[in-house]
Amino acid sequence: MNNKNFFNRFGPAAFYGKALKIAVPVMAQLLVQNLVSLIDNFMVAGLGDVKMSGVNISGQIIFLFIVLVSTICTAAGIFMTQFSGAEDKGGMRQSFCFKLWFGLFAAAVFMAVCLGLPRFALSFMVKGNSQASAILDQGQQYIWIIAFTGIPIVVASVIASSLREIGEVKVPLVISIAATIVNTFFNWVFIYGHLGAPRLEVRGAALATVIARGFETLCFVVYMIVKKPPFAIGLMDMLRVNFKLYREICARAAMSACSEMLWAIVETVSTALYNGRGGSEVVSGMSASFAIANLFFVAFSGIITATGVILGKRLGRGELEKAREEKTWLLNGANVFGVMMTGVGLATILLVPHVFKNLSGQAQGICKQMVLVTALYMPAWVYINAQFSVSRSGGDTMMGMLVDGVGHLFIALPGVILMAKLTAIGPVAMYAIVKAVEFPKIMIASWWLKKERWLVNLAQKN
Repeated sequence: MNNKNFFNRFGPAAFYGKALKIAVPVMAQLLVQNLVSLIDNFMVAGLGDVKMSGVNISGQIIFLFIVLVSTICTAAGIFMTQFSGAEDKGGMRQSFCFKLWFGLFAAAVFMAVCLGLPRFALSFMVKGNSQASAILDQGQQYIWIIAFTGIPIVVASVIASSLREIGEVKVPLVISIAATIVNTFFNWVFIYGHLGAPRLEVRGAALATVIARGFETLCFVVYMIVKKPPFAIGLMDMLRVNFKLYREICARAAMSACSEMLWAIVETVSTALYNGRGGSEVVSGMSASFAIANLFFVAFSGIITATGVILGKRLGRGELEKAREEKTWLLNGANVFGVMMTGVGLATILLVPHVFKNLSGQAQGICKQMVLVTALYMPAWVYINAQFSVSRSGGDTMMGMLVDGVGHLFIALPGVILMAKLTAIGPVAMYAIVKAVEFPKIMIASWWLKKERWLVNLAQKN
């Protein structure tokens, strides 16, 4: 009987097959992007620890911007998915316009910081580092150019996320593959000066990214004009604002934004503290580990997208009881998936001496240790991402704020600051200890989901 009850908590194979049809193309898209990012890191690593460190501290500013854009897309995406389930094109267009307006505002802020205050912003990432000045010189060269990716990132993210939310996941994959090929080619051309181009080093890496982002955005815009997906808008649609819906999205976006940005800020502060535990070998070793870890971090986007689309459409059609059942199936499937991704993560350690052979031995050692730690945390991370996706599918963004507020603000942030001030332990050990915060977060999220505040048909309500 116990075995029967256990297996009843999993859905049929056909259900997981449907989930994989959504998740795999999303994961494949990100895997291709992350493989190219790994190639980028490989090319930049050939320039030495200092120059790679300069590129990667700039990456933290870009990381904050992308998290903000993703949060905007996620908040409006809750409604996009449910309106798609209800076949409400007007609601889908309003959700799309919300993403675009707020995303462009975020891009303006990002560009202002990168062009107006680059050294000031980057200096927070290397406080206490013995080679801070040299790293900042390289980072400043990179970020001045990368600032021009702001608008392309927003436009591409808005269209790609909207396509995924209506279940169209193959187009973003194809465009992403094309863009990453463009990025790799121009990295080869401009970083080292091939085909008669000047050797631009870190500036070449930034220029290649700008070209690739522009190409990606152009492809998405052309696709939207030609294929006219149900959320496609005209110029006048941008001016037709449903203020009631915008207020509803903003109310939920505020919680989601606070949750995501709190996480991103704590991650950034923590990274700055890790970077202060040595010289460029720490910065380059830690950043190299995340370039490797991103190969299996694709699991997060896969589980988030599949859960959001499946439950969001159920809720939009008013099938609440079925959504409740499929929530259990998805969460238990996430447990199994997380364990599988740990195995994948452990295997990627073998890549380190080959991809980052030009980094110092110390940097490679830090990279290997970090990949090991991140691989072991995968089951917890996959599961909590599934929990967050369940709550957001019905517009319950309060759970994310509660869980991240308690976990990051009251446990992780004080913990990492105390370790940095009062101990001499290395960056990898600090990271491993701080990430134990995921276990109380999972318990709080499990308690909250039992309240079923996510079980809401937002399409009917709006």
